[in-house]
Amino acid sequence: MDDLFLKAPVPKAYFKLALPVVLGMVASMIYNLADTFFIAKTQNANLVAGVTICTPLFSLMLALGDIFGLGGSALISRLLGQQKHNAARQASSFCFYAALLVGAIVSLLMLLNENFILRLLGTTGATYQYAADFYRVMVAGSVLIIVSLIPGNLLRTEGLALESMIGTMVGTILTIMLDPIFIFKLQLGATGAALATVIGYAFSDLVLVYYVCYRAKFLTIKPIGLKVNRATFSSILVIGIPASITNLMQSFGTALLNNALANYGAAAIAALGIALKVYLIVMLVMVGFAFGAQPLLGYNYGAKQMHRLESVIRFDLLIEVVAAFSLSLFLIAVAPAIVGCFMQNAIVIRDGAQILRCLLLTTPFVGAILVFTTLFQSAGQALGAFSMSISRQGVLLLMVLLVAVPIWGYPAIIWAQPAADVGTFLIGGLFYRRFKQKNKKIITKKPG
Repeated sequence: MDDLFLKAPVPKAYFKLALPVVLGMVASMIYNLADTFFIAKTQNANLVAGVTICTPLFSLMLALGDIFGLGGSALISRLLGQQKHNAARQASSFCFYAALLVGAIVSLLMLLNENFILRLLGTTGATYQYAADFYRVMVAGSVLIIVSLIPGNLLRTEGLALESMIGTMVGTILTIMLDPIFIFKLQLGATGAALATVIGYAFSDLVLVYYVCYRAKFLTIKPIGLKVNRATFSSILVIGIPASITNLMQSFGTALLNNALANYGAAAIAALGIALKVYLIVMLVMVGFAFGAQPLLGYNYGAKQMHRLESVIRFDLLIEVVAAFSLSLFLIAVAPAIVGCFMQNAIVIRDGAQILRCLLLTTPFVGAILVFTTLFQSAGQALGAFSMSISRQGVLLLMVLLVAVPIWGYPAIIWAQPAADVGTFLIGGLFYRRFKQKNKKIITKKPG
């Protein structure tokens, strides 16, 4: 492991860890598009609406998995860098079984409160049954979805990013294959869509657990971590919870913008929805690079290799900014054409292209924000990680909307996210400056 994390040239180590994660993110994007495509092909608006209504449930499951997946991987990376292999092994076991327990509890509570939750999500008489069909299967399989994020993230702490990607992608491919069979051939509708997703995650879990058992050197799913000390438990939660909040904030931010645009008609909301789907392409690539580099950051921080850590951060920033700038420049140039591929409506194309271009202008800042976020998570800097998680699509976005929209109206709405991006970048820069000052006196150790 030291050869990869401490001795290999930074670009080589970075791309070996990050590229599989980027490819996994692209696979996730393809799945989301394919899933939406197959459900929409039913031409049943109530079915499509019922499944869409349940989307926040999926975000919740991923957020719960992030608590132990990202929180655990951040801690384990530092422990491995400190050569505390037994502690890393115990932490990996704890994260796996804690996710199992949380998943089981959440599944039970959600099944018992089905009617209340579905009404809360906005079902109507026409959509309730379709939403309920999807809901029951997804909730029953929620343990499989939540647990998948544990081995998927932990494998990367040992440099097994390729194995993590394979485990994730095989489930995604299986889901895409099963979707048309269950939805159309077996005529299971919403139930079939959910069943395909759950089976895909179950298959991913099997592959990922296999890799933990037979490829990982220090990770385990043996029940040796059922009891961990308070320090280990706290270290996982203080990073895992902010990481989880970051996931939830994406839905919150979209809801804020949709609500702000409600007075401007359905075309404005449709334009935003299309712009966000295209914007997601850039975001997934940047997130893939950022989280792919996280184990490298954590390992070097744990090993107190501060000079190498700074080299990794500089290279990470370079890749994020260059990737963001290159992809954004291309999409800005062809924005109207891309929006037009989704909907042939002059107003939607005009507004969608404008919103997309506004969002893309600040993607280099978002790239830097992702680097700051993963650094704070990897180094166990709870306050910095928490501040990043609630700022960009939460507190700052809400503040901009509340202050600027009454004054400038529609333009303030479409510029609100870019303004929040710049503000969050400045906050991250301040925390990063404090991080450097705090750690500049640490003497770099020689590897090994």
